[in-house]
Parts: sequence; C-alpha cells; structure tokens
Amino acid sequence: MIVLTADSASELFAAACQAVLLNGKLAAPRDLTTTEVVGAHLCLTNPRRRLVAVPPIRMINPAFAVAEALWILSGSDAPWIFDFNDNLRQYADDGVLRGAYGPRIRHWDSGVDQLDAVVRKLTVDRQSRQAVVQIFDPARDHRGYRDVPCTLGYRFFIRQGRLVMHTSMRSQDLWLGFPYDIFATTLLHELMAGWLGVEVGEYHHHVDSLHLYAEHAPAAAECLHHEPAITEMEPIAVAWPSLDAVLAQIISGDGNLSDGTPWDTFSRMLTSYRTWKLGERNLARKLAHDTPGPLGAALVAWYQHLTQPALVSPELA
Repeated sequence: MIVLTADSASELFAAACQAVLLNGKLAAPRDLTTTEVVGAHLCLTNPRRRLVAVPPIRMINPAFAVAEALWILSGSDAPWIFDFNDNLRQYADDGVLRGAYGPRIRHWDSGVDQLDAVVRKLTVDRQSRQAVVQIFDPARDHRGYRDVPCTLGYRFFIRQGRLVMHTSMRSQDLWLGFPYDIFATTLLHELMAGWLGVEVGEYHHHVDSLHLYAEHAPAAAECLHHEPAITEMEPIAVAWPSLDAVLAQIISGDGNLSDGTPWDTFSRMLTSYRTWKLGERNLARKLAHDTPGPLGAALVAWYQHLTQPALVSPELA
C-alpha cells in the first residue's frame, strides 16, 4: 500500500512513478507484463493544478484531456471522441465504447442523472454521506466487451465548507491513463463545488492496481531526473441548469465564446486540434499560440512534441 500527497498533479504523477518502480511487483494480466502496486491512495491538495507534465519525458495531449472531460460531462458515448484519440477505436464494440462513463453518470439505466442526484442530495443535506456516482455496472461489464470501466465510482463530501472528492478505481495505468483521468475528475470536482456553493477541497484517488506497463517503465524512471512542471488552471464555473447547453455549444464547434473564460479556452483547444487533424498545421499552431493560459502553452508544446518522431507518445499522436 502506498500513500502519496502532492500539491500538483505533475508532482503526484512523478511521486507515483517512483513509488511504483520502488515498491511494485511483477504482474501480467492478459499476458502483458506490468510493475504493480496493489493499493494506492493519491491525494491532490490543489485540484486546479490538474495538468500533468514532466517535460520533456511525459507530455500529454491537452486537447484530448479537454475533449474527454467534456465528452464524459455531456453524458456521451458518441464516436467524435475518436477524432482526439484514434487509438480508442481498438476498444470499441460495433463502433461504441461500451464502458463510456458519460451515459452511466448522466443517464444511468436510461433514466438517472447521477450528477443531478448528487447536487440535490448535498443541497438538502450538507453533511450527507450518500452523494455517490456509480460507474461500474455488473449487468454490462461482465458481458465481455473490450472496454470495461477502470473507475468504480465517485463520492463527494462537504466538510468544513469545502467539497472533498474521492474516486475509486479497480485499475489505473499510471503512464497512459492517470494524467487524463485526474484532469477529468478534478474538473468535475471543481464544477460540483461551484454547483454547491462551496470551495474546492482535497481530491483523493484510490486505486486497487496501480501499474506501469513494461514498455513505459524506462520512461517513468527517466521522469525521476526531471522537474515536474506545475501550472494552475483558472477557476471554472457554470450554472448547473446551463451545463448541457454550454457543453453542446463547445462540442459542436459553435463555441467560439471569445469571452476569456475557461470555457472559451476549451473551445479554442478543440478547434485547434480539429484543425491540426485536417492537416492545417500552421493554422492549428497559431490557434494554440493564441489560446491563453497553461492549456494553450501545453498544446503548443504538444504540437512540437508531435514533430519529433522519436519522442511521440504513440497512443495519442
């Protein structure tokens, strides 16, 4: 069991890489060799510092991080997400990711919006212990689909005027999955705090199997020789009744809000990456350069990363 606390996702990622490499044991589910720690509790004290970067070794595609978070929040399993990470297609059954979190969170059993349920629960009873979002569904997830959710669920608590969030995962690929998962979950965490009118508290990430695949272990070890980059996102908020309309506007490509808010930044990120995928590389770079804040800088860095074949992360290129 490992317990780690850090003020930024980058520092937490680097500390987790070190802990897994030092304490992990070999395990090979599906005949894929990993170094694994069974039982990990990772605490992020500042959830707005959600962007993982340990340059030049671990860079992530920030456009995909944004796209996946919005895809989940909107309750979608639509295939537009493949435009931002084509590698996901290999996990689809009949073109659909059967383990997509969005429908489970927003339309459980075709009816329950679990985010709405949490907002209502904690609005009525600020001390409730019943603010739970369930993701793993045995009725679906034992059918043999390629995509089975790694996340079991989320829990929210208001304590001392702050919203504390806990995530439980049966499995976490530290190298490929963690940087994107923590971005999406802490974004939900911050939005939920806004809907409830409280400050953002600590974020807790509980993992049963925290692991590094053999192919990523050398790079994880190399990360230990580089300083994590620490950036903090601007505060983000939207009224709960307006969430779906804002998400639809941004996802559709009609979300050029030009208002300087984080939602405007998200829109610019998606537009730039879609432009990149169309082959208009110079325009995509300009759009990224003109996007303010750490996300814009991260997208510029990602495009630079993609032009260096030896350093490309194949899962997201």
